[in-house]
This record gives sequence, C-alpha cells and structure tokens, in this order.
Amino acid sequence: MICEQCGKKAATVHITKIENGKKSDMHLCDQCAVASSPFHMSPTFTMSDLLAGLINSGSVPMNMDVLQQPKCDVCGLSYDRFKSTGRFGCSNCYTVFGERLNPLFKRVHGNTTHTGKIPSKAGARIKTIRLVEKLKIKLEEAIQNEEYERAAQLRDEIKQIAANSKEGAADVLD
Repeated sequence: MICEQCGKKAATVHITKIENGKKSDMHLCDQCAVASSPFHMSPTFTMSDLLAGLINSGSVPMNMDVLQQPKCDVCGLSYDRFKSTGRFGCSNCYTVFGERLNPLFKRVHGNTTHTGKIPSKAGARIKTIRLVEKLKIKLEEAIQNEEYERAAQLRDEIKQIAANSKEGAADVLD
C-alpha cells in the first residue's frame, strides 16, 4: 500500500480515527506520519520502547536502592537495565523479575493468565482442566457459604469429569 499523503513510499503506519461517530482510515509512510502527527512520534519507535515506557510509568516502585535491585544470576541483567531496554537477557530473567512483571502484564493484557486460543491437539485436555479449575473454585465458595448440597453436586461433577477424561483422573484433578 502506498502512502496516501506523499504517494511515493510504502505505507507503514495505519491510523484509524473516529470522530463524531464517523470512522476514517489513513495509511501513511513513516515520514508523513511523523510530520502530520500531533503526538510527536518517533520514526524509530519499537516494541522495546513501548515496554520500557510502560515499565517506567509507575506500576512498580522505582526508588529502590541499587543493592536491592534484582539481578539475573544466569546472564547478569539488572532490573534497571531491563527497564531501559525492555528486553530480557535470558529465559531465567522472567523468573527473577516475575513479581515485578505481573502488574505490567496486567496493564498491557488486562490479565496475568492466558485466555486466548487453545492449540487444537491439546484443546480437549486444556478445556477439561480449565473446567475442573472453575468447578473447584465454585466448590470452595459453596463450602465457605455452607451450601453443602451444592458442594456435594460440584464434587460429584468434578469426579465425573475426571472419570470421563482420556488423560485419567490424576492429570485432571491435579
């Protein structure tokens, strides 16, 4: 697609504007988008910049002493370095910085658990496990509310699902 403003370069920025209930789309190249934007866009803005901005926007206390900053014991990446780059050094960084990342993930995705598509090969198993988890939560609520008949029904339903499961009761009930 060609830039709608200059008509020369490839459109890499797509802007959807809704004003007074009317939707309009614009397809612009990087330079035209920067020149016509009221938001002072950077032509080299990356996902790392976005993550670093979200991290630094106040969801995690930033006034910690350098000695208290967690540091990955595998690659040596400090939390301050992660904040500035928005990139992990290795897979262990996720574990090391985990408790500080949950507020960020919740803000970006709206949740800290995956609720998207399920792979078709593992779909039935995952759906069964999720259903059992929901039923266990309802079971706990019923017990706390002293609704013992409802709790017994939920318990029996969980056992029935586990018995019908191809993976077996142990895998579903864990």
